[in-house]
Amino acid sequence: MNQIVTQGIVLTRTNFGEADRIITMLTPDHGKVRVIAKGVRKIKSKLAGGIELFSVSQITYLPGKSEIHTLISARLQKHYGAIVQDIARTMLGYELLKRMNRATEDITEPEYFAIMQRTLEGLDGTVGENLLELWFDAQLLKLAGYLPNLVTDVNDKRLSADNLYTFDFDKMAFAQADQGLLTPAHIKFLRLVFGLEEPGPLGQVMDAAKVAGPCAQLVSTMRQTFIRV
Repeated sequence: MNQIVTQGIVLTRTNFGEADRIITMLTPDHGKVRVIAKGVRKIKSKLAGGIELFSVSQITYLPGKSEIHTLISARLQKHYGAIVQDIARTMLGYELLKRMNRATEDITEPEYFAIMQRTLEGLDGTVGENLLELWFDAQLLKLAGYLPNLVTDVNDKRLSADNLYTFDFDKMAFAQADQGLLTPAHIKFLRLVFGLEEPGPLGQVMDAAKVAGPCAQLVSTMRQTFIRV
């Protein structure tokens, strides 16, 4: 069989036998693949350095007859080492890797790999954890086809800068309410969150911390409701 060469981001690692590991990797062109890294837990293993968490690696694997393939080689391309220097960012990184694993099928769009890579880049930088998680959840929703209506309300009226709103999850749209807790500033920020291709610019938004909380709560509820991860 022909060997397959691609990029991979480790989502999960499970010890197997005395020295092996079963690894789930997200790739840009082969979806989610499971490979066995034989002998990787041995001190002199040549594979160990290429399958680190919070990294992008070039991997070569040999397709197997089952759903588990054999990892032939792994070469580290980029390791986001600053993540593990901060416990909060490390724990968030673990959670988002798990969330991506639960949200994706074996055959999945290349955009998921791009989202995961940009999330690791954000965790390796200075963008706040709450903003990173908000952006990540929004991108999962968008790719899964659950984009909220950020233009018109439940009655198809254009969202106004003078009104307060609640959110209707059945219609995935805002509803005008005199005592609503969602303001035009929240809606404007959500447009930015869903529209950005990377999370970095969110950290540059003035007063982002003030509007991010209610937006994060709303998007998190959407994720748990529609993607169930």
